[in-house]
Amino acid sequence: MTPDQYCESKAAQSGSSFYYAFRFLPPEKRAAITAFYAFCREADDVVDEVTDPNVARTKLLFWRKEIDALYAGAPQHPVTKALQRHIEPMRLPQQAFHTVLDGMQQDLEKTRYLDFAELQLYCYRAAGVVGEVSARIFGMYIPENSKTLEYARTLGEALQLMNIIRDVGEDARRGRIYLPSEDLVKFDVPASDLLHAKTTDAFKAMMQFQYERAASTYERALAVLPADDKRMQRPGLAMGAIYRALLEEIRRDGFGVLEHRVSLTPIRKLWIAWKTVTFT
Repeated sequence: MTPDQYCESKAAQSGSSFYYAFRFLPPEKRAAITAFYAFCREADDVVDEVTDPNVARTKLLFWRKEIDALYAGAPQHPVTKALQRHIEPMRLPQQAFHTVLDGMQQDLEKTRYLDFAELQLYCYRAAGVVGEVSARIFGMYIPENSKTLEYARTLGEALQLMNIIRDVGEDARRGRIYLPSEDLVKFDVPASDLLHAKTTDAFKAMMQFQYERAASTYERALAVLPADDKRMQRPGLAMGAIYRALLEEIRRDGFGVLEHRVSLTPIRKLWIAWKTVTFT
């Protein structure tokens, strides 16, 4: 199995919206984003699948060293080998990979967030920087366009807020609550309600607030994307459209996220991605 094939397999196994969104890219850009996504999946799997925190920290340290080896021209892992040829032509910054790992490290060390400012920092590390790297891979009419990078960063943060809404129940069962404590206090929702899957009117009101925050962040991202870059950034727009549809399904479901996970079918994801790529 080649490094590219390894990354393609990793992306396909996840069933993520990312996979459907970048199916329509030209081969070299698709190979680059698939390799980057495979790196993100490898790092995320350390946090989600390794039960011993010390082992997880050791694995994240391995990835930090592997990223440094990649930029030194000596990658060893299939993912970093697949990334190697894309680093220079696509201007992918070394620090961005370490920032992704910072987000994973934060998941090991922190299970509660006091306020939205704390959560925003996590969202940047977990997804905003992913958006920035993705935008570089997709391409820009003006290299390093600050507005396009702002769009990508804000879009990534919006998608992370949507992920948090979708995964409230699943995260609570792992002992993690990403919803800011200030919001729980504001809406009079005890943390124990999340930990014990207790859906109340107060919880639904709080989730409506989270819905509006995520939706407004998404709209803010779209508003700053320069018109010249819309066509090149279509994969990100497709991903955003998939997540926006998912957010609407969660709202229609009455925010039953403590009891079950709301998702879109693969066919619907593919259709949304195709429609966005075709008509943008």
